[in-house]
Amino acid sequence: MDIDSVNGLRVARFGTGERTIVAVHGITASLMAWQAVARRLPDDWSLVAMDLRGRGHSRELPGPYGLPRHAQDVLAVAERYRPEVLTGHSMGAFVAVLAAAERAFGRVVLVDGGLPMPPLPPEADVDAVMEETLGPAIARLGLTFPDEDAYVGFFKRHPAFAGGWNQDAEDYVTYDLVGPEGALRSRAVEEAVRQDGRWLRTQGEALAGALESVSAPITLLRAPRGLLDQPAPFVPDALVAPWASRVTDEIVDDCNHYTILLDPRCAALVADRLTA
Repeated sequence: MDIDSVNGLRVARFGTGERTIVAVHGITASLMAWQAVARRLPDDWSLVAMDLRGRGHSRELPGPYGLPRHAQDVLAVAERYRPEVLTGHSMGAFVAVLAAAERAFGRVVLVDGGLPMPPLPPEADVDAVMEETLGPAIARLGLTFPDEDAYVGFFKRHPAFAGGWNQDAEDYVTYDLVGPEGALRSRAVEEAVRQDGRWLRTQGEALAGALESVSAPITLLRAPRGLLDQPAPFVPDALVAPWASRVTDEIVDDCNHYTILLDPRCAALVADRLTA
């Protein structure tokens, strides 16, 4: 993994192949979400991932946040690395849609995200909806941990990781830690997460317009199980149906919203679809 910086963003390049993928992580994640996929790419490919502002080693970059700001950051990275393929996972898939509406890519691959969500009722508390949807991912942002083992243990107890822990998951989790011993915490800035979540849940029309504007072929890879490993997927069939003529849809069997990138078999399938 080679480390670079683009406009203050931490950027990592996995592999040395000339054919390049730019990859965008989810709302509380980091560039390490893509390590397992990157390791399974053919030798002539490489994957470039960044820590979005307010996350990972880009946590000190200032707001305002919001998905259009992240899309501009992604476009700056794309300008540096000239990728053939743009991909994003979860919130990163929505960011990828916004970026691909402004710049031509050979292909766009959305991993368990990227399609506009149904509008919330006018009286809905957006923060409360986020907390209900994201569960432990939001809860951990306000917690501190005495040591690395305690933080890793928090994730091992997460329903999505039960029975499926591996070194890629461990690397993903430990990369996220910051702070003094005895008061370690996630690198994700809570206000960044909340601003992005508010934008995502209230700007469905803007996302739909961007999706319509993408000129590249779009592939959607979906997990059949959700953020808590529940049988309800993060991207249900009803969300895909209106876009069936625009998006090539594929279910990645036997994974959830997290393990679609971290489970060895699922990561290998994602890598294959990115380079097909």
